[in-house]
Amino acid sequence: MVGDELDLLAKKVFFTNGVGKSKDQLTSFEFALRDAGIAQFNLVTVSSIFPPDAKVVSRAEGLKHLKPGQIVLVVMARVSSNEPNRLLAASIGCALPSDHSTYGYLSEHHGYGQVEKKAGEYAEDLAASMLASTLGLEFSPETAWDEREKYFKMSGKIVRTINTTQSAIVDKGGKWTSAIAAAVLIID
Repeated sequence: MVGDELDLLAKKVFFTNGVGKSKDQLTSFEFALRDAGIAQFNLVTVSSIFPPDAKVVSRAEGLKHLKPGQIVLVVMARVSSNEPNRLLAASIGCALPSDHSTYGYLSEHHGYGQVEKKAGEYAEDLAASMLASTLGLEFSPETAWDEREKYFKMSGKIVRTINTTQSAIVDKGGKWTSAIAAAVLIID
């Protein structure tokens, strides 16, 4: 704690994703959370800043620092449908600056009709573009992602972009299908 204020700056972040299917929408979401390994927490969604000096850890490592019932901050992408054979994708993109003492960006993307690779690239592009504009890098949003990615990384200001993505095809019988992707922020 700093003075009377609670310091909620995350020190670690892990990425996870999951899919769930059920006759009920809420239950399909619960099953997606279980698949992602985060159903046992009270999740609070927050906006999309990757904390300064935070370390990316594996899901297994991150879960060691959390207890069932704990309030946990997440950046989450979530999509559901019961339209038979519909393609769903939920993705979290991440862009990390080369200067770890400054913040990076996380992005949430939820869409239909996109394969996992395209949804992941789009989420990375969103995060990198937000970080690039904050860092003062000039770029054209019309340029293809792979071109901008090279430019961003060559600038020396953006060191890494990653994503976690979950795609799913809705059950042909029309069961609710939910796909989620999340960045879980660990405050130690």
